[in-house]
Amino acid sequence: MKRLALLLVLALALGGGFLALEAMRRLEPAAIAAPPQLFMVEEGAGLRRVATELERAGLIRDARAFEALGRYEKAENQLRAGEYELAATQAPAEILDTIVSGRIKLWPVTVPEGLTAVEIAPLVAAAGLADRDAFLAVVNDPGSPERFGVEGPGLEGYLFPETYHLAHGLTAEQVVAAFLAQFKSVWEPLAASAGARGLSMRQAVTLASIVEKETAVPDERPLVAAVFHNRMRLGMRLETDPTVIYGIPSFDGNLTRAHLEDASNPYNTYKIAGLPPGPIANPGAGALRAAVEPASSDALFFVSRNDGSHVFSRTYEEHVGNVQRFQVRREVGDGG
Repeated sequence: MKRLALLLVLALALGGGFLALEAMRRLEPAAIAAPPQLFMVEEGAGLRRVATELERAGLIRDARAFEALGRYEKAENQLRAGEYELAATQAPAEILDTIVSGRIKLWPVTVPEGLTAVEIAPLVAAAGLADRDAFLAVVNDPGSPERFGVEGPGLEGYLFPETYHLAHGLTAEQVVAAFLAQFKSVWEPLAASAGARGLSMRQAVTLASIVEKETAVPDERPLVAAVFHNRMRLGMRLETDPTVIYGIPSFDGNLTRAHLEDASNPYNTYKIAGLPPGPIANPGAGALRAAVEPASSDALFFVSRNDGSHVFSRTYEEHVGNVQRFQVRREVGDGG
């Protein structure tokens, strides 16, 4: 009965002189073989306009037939704006359902662990999701932390590493919101552990960012965090190179003794006590957990083995021996 009613509607819409077979033919796929293409439904576009643009794009055979189908399905006010991936091999009914359901095209962007906001912005721009400068403007806006419910003054540290699938046409604020929502979903179960150690959200994220930059070995993160917790408890400086590097404008890759002795660098943990002013990167879940749930260890030093891993020590004498063994060609301080 529904099929007969649809045939009648189509015949009337097409002028009343069409046979049912011809009416239905116009609702068949426009092509047997065709690649997908992007199709934009603009905000506020009506059924007739969408039908006309679909026909012009070669995605359907007949705009009037598509419009009649949409009216029969009572879809006139249900078309959802957005960018769709459609193909002429799809039946018009399938295309209509895709647009009514709002199954818009999503674009992936992968944010690796340990990148800074300045390094993340080009990835977002390359995916066509937000302009680089607009993205950074939201990140650095002093009002953003309050809007997103995190501790400021900026959003460095809260741009959670993940693979996101987002639609084109979002504002930079909406893209950043996706990053912050993912951060908060990971942070909330860890907040109590941070509080138990006397760490605010910002302090925990700052420590996690240092852990993230110090090691890429997952099993080492709790040990690295333990070293820094132990140092802070004993009133020792953290003396960690990544913080110094973060505070050097246009760092060229060569960390020098002069850099380590520069007291004007607020991120120079060879000169300042405790944590630096804020996060130096955007840490992942492993580093966040390590920062608030460190290993049970009395280690105070660690040094790279030059294979991505580190050797840990409890005393300065042990540390000097490890430095001689693994870093004989490099002049280092006490830290990582």
